[in-house]
Amino acid sequence: MPQHFLTILDFSRDEAAALLDRAAAMKAADYRSNLLDGKTCILVFEKASTRTRVSFEVAVRHLGGWPIFMTQNDSQLGRDEPIRDTARVLSRYADALIVRTFGHHKLEELAASGSIPVVNALSDEYHPCQIMADLLTMREHSGRLDGLTVAFVGDGNNIAHSLINAAARFPLRVVVAAPKGYEPLPAVVERARSEGADVVVVNDPKEAARGAHYLYTDVWASMGQEDEREKRAKAFAGFQINDALLAVAAPGAKVLHCLPAHRGEEITDAVMEGPASIVWDEAENRLHVQKAILEWIFTKG
Repeated sequence: MPQHFLTILDFSRDEAAALLDRAAAMKAADYRSNLLDGKTCILVFEKASTRTRVSFEVAVRHLGGWPIFMTQNDSQLGRDEPIRDTARVLSRYADALIVRTFGHHKLEELAASGSIPVVNALSDEYHPCQIMADLLTMREHSGRLDGLTVAFVGDGNNIAHSLINAAARFPLRVVVAAPKGYEPLPAVVERARSEGADVVVVNDPKEAARGAHYLYTDVWASMGQEDEREKRAKAFAGFQINDALLAVAAPGAKVLHCLPAHRGEEITDAVMEGPASIVWDEAENRLHVQKAILEWIFTKG
């Protein structure tokens, strides 16, 4: 059976920790290999991307493979052809699918119907590759993950969900501050808690930020939510990472953003460009973590 990576919960605790170690080693060595020599990875992106596309294409090439990039206009995914048929056909041509899509159910159906690994490059419900890169970045800056508190301020979206999942695999505390009606899905929170996650959901950004080692945010309106932008701007007023919120966090706290950022909305320009910002380290680490994920799915078992 192929090894898929759809959420962080696909890892055991030991696998999750080992993957961060491997990504760190790959980064230190500027790692290249021939692991994927002769193998093709198809990137099917229904959502536009800068970091995810480039980092995955480079990762595949660094491991000796060949990436093929397809947009929703280049494939039948989500159009007239059933997803299961797309999965069966692409499984005959390629060695892995790396998919950036809307509904998470598409990834699950691709994984269930195909015979090659499927990697979640983003869905509306989860963004596990991003969060694994964030964890590597936090570990680099703090020297550990044990005992850290991460405060996510904003929409209870795919970033929040994957952070919550991370708390079920790593020894950190996650506090999510979201406006009422925009909290993370209760089922995601409850499952993570059932697996040992230390997760708190509140509606006050200052409550979440108080004493936190890391403040994290994302755009208020994600791709596909553009028609809600004005409504969301009103709902999220006050849910901004700025100097005042940073002052409530732990001394020396750092700031994360998965990018792209809407400066002046969810985060100020001063914070983005200030000494607390580690967003560029975070963006770079997408490459190293994704190389480790690709190695894991092609060598596990």
